[in-house]
Amino acid sequence: MQLSTRTRYGLRALLDIALSADNGPVLLREISLRQDVSKAYLEQLILTLQSAGFIRSIRGKKGGFMLMKSPSEIKLDEVVKALERTVSLVECVNDSQVCSRSIDCATRKLWIRLTDLIQKELGSTTLQDLMEWQKSKV
Repeated sequence: MQLSTRTRYGLRALLDIALSADNGPVLLREISLRQDVSKAYLEQLILTLQSAGFIRSIRGKKGGFMLMKSPSEIKLDEVVKALERTVSLVECVNDSQVCSRSIDCATRKLWIRLTDLIQKELGSTTLQDLMEWQKSKV
């Protein structure tokens, strides 16, 4: 499984906003520069994060983006689902109809178990955890 750039960049943008929260709303161009992501692509990701209820925009001279919830309340499985739509290693995990062998396939059981482990880890990890990991790296 390989997560798309939507998820990787979207999560980095969300982390950037969280880490910069003490300085007030964060400008899109600042996130773009720090994360080395084009402004145009970042705008799409920000819209998705906004509609999912993770961030809000503040208009005006001192405007930008801020978290709508505490970082400890934002679970990464919710963020990934908003950006990625589904988290599974292979298609047959979510839809057994895509493969005629799904019913009798031992490897499908492995993919389901691994997908469950990934989802469990994402569900038990918060944006606050990422912030702490990031701060310990710098």
